[in-house]
Amino acid sequence: MARKPKREAPLIAPEAMEAIVAGAHGDPFSVLGLHERDGRWVLSAFVPGADRLVALTGAGDVTLTDLSDGAGFFVGVLPGRTDYRLHAENREAVWDFDDPYRFGPVLGEMDEYLLGEGTHRRIWQALGAHVRMHEGVEGVHFAVWAPNAERVSVAGDFNLWDGRRHPMRLRGATGVWEIFIPGLGEGTVYKYDIRGRGGKRLPMKADPVGFGSEHPPATGSVVRRIDQPHWTDERWMKGRAKHQTIASPISVYEVHLGSWRKAESGARPLSYHELAEQLVDYAADMGFTHLEFLPVSEHPFDGSWGYQPTGMFAPTIRHGTPDEFRALVDAAHRKGLGVILDWVPGHFPTDAHGLARFDGTALYEHEDPREGFHQDWNTLIYNYGRVEVANYLISNALYWLEEYHADGLRVDAVASMLYRDYSRAEGQWVPNKDGGRENYEAIALLQAMNVTTYGEVPGIVTVAEESTAFPGVSRPVNHGGLGFGFKWNMGWMNDSLRYIEKDPIYRKHHHHQMTFSLHYAWSENYILPISHDEVVHGKGSMIAKMPGEGDEKFANLRAYYSFMWTHPGKKLLFMGCEFAQGAEWNHSRSLDWHLLERPQHRGMQNLIRDLNHLYRSTPALHVNDCQPEGFQWLEANDAENSVFAFIRRGGPQDPAVVVAINFTPVERRGYRLGFPAPGHWHEAFNSDSEFYGGGNRGNLGGVETEAKGWHGQMQSAAVTLPPLSAVIFTQE
Repeated sequence: MARKPKREAPLIAPEAMEAIVAGAHGDPFSVLGLHERDGRWVLSAFVPGADRLVALTGAGDVTLTDLSDGAGFFVGVLPGRTDYRLHAENREAVWDFDDPYRFGPVLGEMDEYLLGEGTHRRIWQALGAHVRMHEGVEGVHFAVWAPNAERVSVAGDFNLWDGRRHPMRLRGATGVWEIFIPGLGEGTVYKYDIRGRGGKRLPMKADPVGFGSEHPPATGSVVRRIDQPHWTDERWMKGRAKHQTIASPISVYEVHLGSWRKAESGARPLSYHELAEQLVDYAADMGFTHLEFLPVSEHPFDGSWGYQPTGMFAPTIRHGTPDEFRALVDAAHRKGLGVILDWVPGHFPTDAHGLARFDGTALYEHEDPREGFHQDWNTLIYNYGRVEVANYLISNALYWLEEYHADGLRVDAVASMLYRDYSRAEGQWVPNKDGGRENYEAIALLQAMNVTTYGEVPGIVTVAEESTAFPGVSRPVNHGGLGFGFKWNMGWMNDSLRYIEKDPIYRKHHHHQMTFSLHYAWSENYILPISHDEVVHGKGSMIAKMPGEGDEKFANLRAYYSFMWTHPGKKLLFMGCEFAQGAEWNHSRSLDWHLLERPQHRGMQNLIRDLNHLYRSTPALHVNDCQPEGFQWLEANDAENSVFAFIRRGGPQDPAVVVAINFTPVERRGYRLGFPAPGHWHEAFNSDSEFYGGGNRGNLGGVETEAKGWHGQMQSAAVTLPPLSAVIFTQE
């Protein structure tokens, strides 16, 4: 009996082809590309829209067959294992291209190991979209973490936003998907098309580690090179550490880049290049030591001011490209200005294109809304206890410091991270493992972030916006603290503003609101903040808070700023406050720079400039900002006259400074003031100076002390305290 001929195996399994065409195959590299099957080298390619597909090889051209009834799944047999390109045709076009599925993986074993372990400190070097040469061909390598996805693809204009065309390769147990797509380059717009568990189709997602974004309201990620930086700030970087210690003068100008000043048309914000000239020159002239930017991470909603970021690795495109943002930082450094960035690890928005349920599961956030949802802001909370999420955030902090030469990070809303019951009623929160309210996982994250950033990037500083009495915020981690360099002094801000807002006639009843801060001034390394939060949401501008009318309002504010600049602690002032912006801050419009045409506003600007220069040039006003040796009360109890007087001291060889402030509209002549040393004391500063808009009352020519004990000192002098004013005496 004759033997039946052996049936040849099909070139491709029909179910595999159907899964690829449907965008449902979880392992596309096992199907697409060139594979040996039953002794034959079978090439499979999925090119929807092509009527004809030819493999171009060194051994000749091979026309592939569409096995999918016109759906675009082509198969053919090549003469052997060989390099090839693909040639496609349809009625409208002809195009040649390299097949992404002929390229091997880009991520190495070490990347895979560290990503899987959650210890890859620089995930941006592995994940995201990188223009690179791979196996002799230039293109873009994409990699994203989505461990619970059934299939992840890259979609963009280059493939008609068809998520079936470029499905990615899953890298083992890491949950990371990757693909190298040849022919793409900088400027490519893309998102990830993710098929969740059970085949659930999700909204297309922006890249969590994307380096660029489209202009809002568009939400795509944009391929941007970050591997070719041009820096000219070597001198600053080598010496910046000495400008950021607890003994350094630190005066921070807090800025919302979109509304500091508009372009001449008034319709658009300044570009990074324009800010590099105008903002940097202005801040340097004003004597500030640092610029602090409200979050520059990409965000979809202008009204969030950047505090609801979706692009944690992307400087907002509103002002330009990542390279142009670098140029802004570089320009600040050349002018001797440090740059601090607001960083937001406390929450993220629910926008469909962002991190929310990224792979169809609560990946970055908690599943339980009692842990994973902020009721105040309608945002989601990171799952700090998940090693990959903690690694994502810590790596992001390192990214801004390393890639953009940021000199520091100010961490937003730290209190909301530290407490599980933050702004929650009974029953709306989940206790920690010990039944308490502290968020152990968030505490560990903040400690690890500080240890990592300080350990990896010399000379940087971190600052906590923390509004409670949580202990040790600025204490080193190895001493049980959170490890921040500084903490905002929210208590000082609240108490002093409540005091200064009162009519002077009532201030004597609230005198110790201004002295209470000295009871805890050395418990942390403090920054005194008058930030954007104090001039929004109906709180009014700083000048609007002041009691009285006209000149009296300005005198009150000048006295308040003088108190702030002479009080222990570093300084932070929000833009516009330095010239007494009249209206409450509005993120959608420019500051009212025209007010500087008026003498009182120009005088306020002069005052801040001079306070900054005096603070920086006088060691007694900054060296011991965070040490009790730097402060001594002369008069803390003169409530009846609403007068405060104190000594500031620097190092052993630094001359002391005597400060007296009169918070009533009554001029006090012959007010006896103690001095720590005999001789002539020069009036180095007087907030009632005509140059600042005052009445020029005071101690022209200075004062000579006499051996008459007063205020616990062996020497004293009768001085004039102008109304609603501060005077500062120094000894030559």
